[in-house]
Amino acid sequence: MIEQPAYTGFGFSDEEWGLLVGLPQSVVTAASAAESDSTRRTMAENAAGLETISAGRESASPLVAAVAGEIVTRVGDPEAGAELPVIAPADPQPMIDDVLVRAGEAAALLAARVDEGQAGAYKHWLVEIAEQVVGAASTGGILGIGGDQVSDSERRFRDRLSHVLND
Repeated sequence: MIEQPAYTGFGFSDEEWGLLVGLPQSVVTAASAAESDSTRRTMAENAAGLETISAGRESASPLVAAVAGEIVTRVGDPEAGAELPVIAPADPQPMIDDVLVRAGEAAALLAARVDEGQAGAYKHWLVEIAEQVVGAASTGGILGIGGDQVSDSERRFRDRLSHVLND
């Protein structure tokens, strides 16, 4: 007997599943890129994002748990030392805008395919990922002392994501 992919149990196509699985990592990258930081700070933000994604495997939501499990299978488990690559675009705004558009598409897809609880859990998880990333490393200051824990541009991204997702 041939085993069906996990996404078929939720009623998603391969393309739709790709959107849902790719979006959490994109949120990490966009949240991190919202404020230009040092490589060390960006790595800390990426680590916080991957840890939050990984923690999704323990979610009470079968959808979040399945998506998180798929991501960890693809990129690795942070508990085993896996790290996301540092992506620092020269102009992050087009990437941020693309992530927000895809978040809106995901919200519409979820509203059409899964119950409100599953949709809400996934959307809240995305906002939580962004929250953990933007709060992982302070911006500004000298030698890690002082600065803002969450910059205005990071806060703006997180708030826009939350608004797009209605979370």
